[in-house]
Amino acid sequence: MVAKLHSRVAKVAATALAEHQYVAPVDVLTGLGWVSPVNVEQWRRGRFSPLSQLLPVDDTRVAEALRILGEWARENGLTSADTDYIAGTRDRRDLRFTGDDALDRLCRTHWLAPGLSEKQRTRLTERQNKAPDLAVFTAGTAWTCAGCAARGEAGELRLPEGDGFLCLDCADFDHLVFLPAGNAALSRRAKQESSLCALVLRFNRRRKRHERQGILVEPAALERAEQQCLADEDVRARRRERDAERRAVQDVDFQAAFATTIRELYPGCPTDRAQAIAEHAGTRGSGRVGRSAAGRALDEEAVRLAVVASVRHLDTDYDRLLMDGMPRMEAREQIRADLDRVLERWGQP
Repeated sequence: MVAKLHSRVAKVAATALAEHQYVAPVDVLTGLGWVSPVNVEQWRRGRFSPLSQLLPVDDTRVAEALRILGEWARENGLTSADTDYIAGTRDRRDLRFTGDDALDRLCRTHWLAPGLSEKQRTRLTERQNKAPDLAVFTAGTAWTCAGCAARGEAGELRLPEGDGFLCLDCADFDHLVFLPAGNAALSRRAKQESSLCALVLRFNRRRKRHERQGILVEPAALERAEQQCLADEDVRARRRERDAERRAVQDVDFQAAFATTIRELYPGCPTDRAQAIAEHAGTRGSGRVGRSAAGRALDEEAVRLAVVASVRHLDTDYDRLLMDGMPRMEAREQIRADLDRVLERWGQP
């Protein structure tokens, strides 16, 4: 049992380190499947505390996982950094992981990648210690304001407060204006100019996560931000062109590395096919497995899933069975033998 947990923790930690140059205990808790990212977000926004009340394991099991994380981190040259966890509420209160002070200190210990400069370490630490922005949420159903008891409708904005929600009037946000997402420079500047600002989030049921719709800012702050954007539009346009060129080069390099990993795992896979799989799975913004944290880290399981998906669609009758109305899992079972034959052939040098 301990050996299995050690392997799982090491895999989760390696993926997190590749994604953002540090490993946080909460990364391990989510990576092990002990708590969902949605619930972590709700906890960070102060909807409940401690986080352990939603964990399916006790404090002893959590301590064991964090002990393994510490051993793995030290073996791989990572350095520790104490981190504050502050709720994304107006009172900015401290958050608790568990009811045990010693275990909470372990949960607040982040592990930074080796080789970082002092400036990089400082920037990472500052970002981790920053509290989440205030946020209002689009109501999914009818609701009642905890302040004025007014009846709210689905689609209206509301601010979480304690166990309930406040309407924008009761939250003192009624003077703010909505700036839709889409113009990063304008949003960033409006946020900087506004003394009071709140994210606007909507829950996507299909993706099971909150997605940013825009921000609420002061009207005068928005006007100042618009003037700033008009003044340097040419400069920002040239910067966007350079950034696009840089990302294109990065994508080519990543897809080449992905294709190389495919050939290492499946030496019998034709070179052009490995490249096609890498390009498809690694397309920026596609949401496919190649763009996941594990995919970008060239994790073997992520690469295998990309290859399996390609074989399933191009080398079997899977798509035809779906078009004929066969349920997805039944279709997968029916073509499993054909898929395994191709993978077995590709696995031979």
